[in-house]
Formats: sequence, C-alpha cells, structure tokens
Amino acid sequence: MSTRLATRFKACAAQGRAALVTFVTAGDPDYDTSLALLKALPGAGSDIIELGVPFTDPMADGPAIQAAGLRALHAGQTLAKTIAMVHAFRESDADTPIVLMGYYNPVYIYGVDRFLADAKAAGVDGLVVVDLPPEEDNELCLPALKAGLDFIRLATPTTDDRRLPKVLANTAGFVYYVSITGITGAATPDADVVGQAVARIKRHTSLPVAVGFGVRTPEQAAAIAAGADGVVVGSALVDALRASLDADSHATPATVPAVTELVGALAQAVRGAARVAAE
Repeated sequence: MSTRLATRFKACAAQGRAALVTFVTAGDPDYDTSLALLKALPGAGSDIIELGVPFTDPMADGPAIQAAGLRALHAGQTLAKTIAMVHAFRESDADTPIVLMGYYNPVYIYGVDRFLADAKAAGVDGLVVVDLPPEEDNELCLPALKAGLDFIRLATPTTDDRRLPKVLANTAGFVYYVSITGITGAATPDADVVGQAVARIKRHTSLPVAVGFGVRTPEQAAAIAAGADGVVVGSALVDALRASLDADSHATPATVPAVTELVGALAQAVRGAARVAAE
C-alpha cells in the first residue's frame, strides 16, 4: 500500500535529493498562529511535517522544545486540538505527510483506539512516540500499524547491530536516526559519522533513513543531506519562532515568516546539496 510518506520519499529520491522534515510544536504560541504556520510550511519548502504533541514531561527534548510545549499548553493546546489542527490542514493540503511526535501518556489518557481512529480520520500519516521501546509494541505500535498509521522508530548512536533488528521489526514509514546522544538541539552532528551510521542502518532495512537532533543551519542540513534520505530540523525552527514573540510570548506579525524564511533557506541547502552529489 502506497502511503503519503512512501510517496514523498520516493519523489524526493527521484529528484536525487533528501527530504526536508520540519518539526514544529502544535499550538505554539497559540492555536491560530500554529495552524497558519502549519499551512505555510509546504510552500516554504518542507517535504514532511513533524507536529509535536505538547506534553508536561518531554524527557527527550531540549530547552527550546520544552519551552514550546509549555507555551502551547498554557495557550490551551490538547491532543484533541492537535488532531483537529491536522484535520484543518488537510482541508487545503492532501499531499504533505504529517507525523505526530510525542509521548505515550497523552495517547494513553485519550484512549489508544479512539486516538488511532481520530488521527487516521484527520489525515495523520505516522507516529513517533519516543518513550515506547519495541518491547512495548502491543501498547501502540501494532494497533497503529493495523489502523493504517506508520509507526516510526528512533535509532541512536548506541543502537548496535544486535539491537537494531529489534528496533526495525515493526518500524514503518521511515527510520528516524538520532544523530547525537542526549536531548534535541544539544549538540552538532558530524556528517561523516552520521553518513556511516545511516549506511549501517540501511544494511538492515529498505526503509528511508531521516536524520535529526542537532541539525540547525542550512550548511549542516546540506552536509547531512548528502548521506541520508531525510534531514529533520526542529529546535532551530522553534528558536526562530520564540525570537519573534513579544515580551508576553504572544505571536507577532513576524512569527510565521520567521520560521518559513529559515525553512526556505534549509530547503534550498538540501536541494543544492543533492544537485552537487548528483553531478
């Protein structure tokens, strides 16, 4: 079965380039601004959107994304509103893949079956749930796959060849390679080391491999794009949004453009790196 994620990665590969995957937090700094940004991302150059589900204890996230989640929660964002945001996005965009990224607690509280049905109906394509290891696949991964949602697994620098098959067993959509050890936005990845890690993962799977955690600049994105199927940028976009807010952390007319301009520069870099590699 062809999915939006598979179609998009295939299209990018046909163009000889990596996909640009952009992360923003749903509801940051408020629902309306967040939806406007979501709708603007594809036109700015985003190939795939990761939409962060705000949570009070985001243990894998660094200070920037933690702060974004708190802004969203203070503004009243919920998992139900995040699903509603995807539904509103789909009214004008039927092609751009959307992946919800977050933690299991909000899904558990919402109810797994209800969540999967509502997410699928809204137009969600996949899930990244960072605190559910393969040993807990019965909780959400297997039901998600049955419901027609890709379950995207994280692989890290400490995921060795013995552990990797377990991680990949029920992974779908793509493999998310965490390029550094630690939290999001905490360090800068080494493109050569990342390229070797991606090649190792691809010996175990035919799925695309997207690389994230620590990619902040167009130059870094271009370097990573040379050896990966996708480049994920999150903290840098969240930082750009935060810098555009007023003293009370409210949106300004500069908020959406602050993010889309950076996305445009990242997209240009990723596409430029692919052309150089293809020559």
